[in-house]
Amino acid sequence: MADLNIEVTYFEKGGPQNTDKALEIAKKYANQFGVNDIIIASTTGTTAEKSLNIFNPDDYNLVVVTHSYYFMGADKRQEFPEEKITALKSKGLKFFIGTHGFAGPERSIRTSLKQWGPVEIMAKYLRTAFSQGVKVCMEMATMVVDAGLIEDFEKDIICIGGTGRGADTVCLIKPMPTSLFHQLRVKAILAKPL
Repeated sequence: MADLNIEVTYFEKGGPQNTDKALEIAKKYANQFGVNDIIIASTTGTTAEKSLNIFNPDDYNLVVVTHSYYFMGADKRQEFPEEKITALKSKGLKFFIGTHGFAGPERSIRTSLKQWGPVEIMAKYLRTAFSQGVKVCMEMATMVVDAGLIEDFEKDIICIGGTGRGADTVCLIKPMPTSLFHQLRVKAILAKPL
C-alpha cells in the first residue's frame, strides 16, 4: 500500500450519537481502499441494523460481533435479541457470538479474585491510551480470523466499534488470529472520540 493521506474524524464525545457518521466513514474508506470485510460491534442490534442502510451485504462481507452468551452474568443469556439475530442473518449479515479475544478465563479471575492477568492489563491499556472503540476493533480483528469469518486475513479489514453503545470508532486493520496477535497492525484510525 502506498502512502496514505486520509482525513481522520475525532468525535468530541464517544457514544451512539456518532453511529451514523462512523458507518459513513467506514463506507467511504472501504470503497477508497478496496476493503470488503467490514466488522461491526453490536451488542443490542441497533448498529447492526443501521449498517444495512450503508452497506449492501451482496457487496461486502458484513460480520457482526456481539457480546458472548452470559457476558452480563449468569442471569442474562444474550443482550442481542435472538429473533433480531435470525432476522439480520436472513438479510446477509454474519455473526460472531463467542468468547472475546481479550477476556475469557482472565476476566473471571479478575472479577472473582481481583487479580489482573496480562491480557486484561493490555485491554485496559488500549482502552485508556486510545479509546474503548480502538480496543474493541483490535479485539474483533482477532476474533473474526479465529472463527474463519473472513476468507483471507492477508487483506485489510475495517472494524467499527464504540464506547458502550453505538459506534464511534473506525479502524483499518491488518488482522491476525489471536495466536499471532503480535503481528496485528492498526494501519489507520479513521475515527475515534477525543
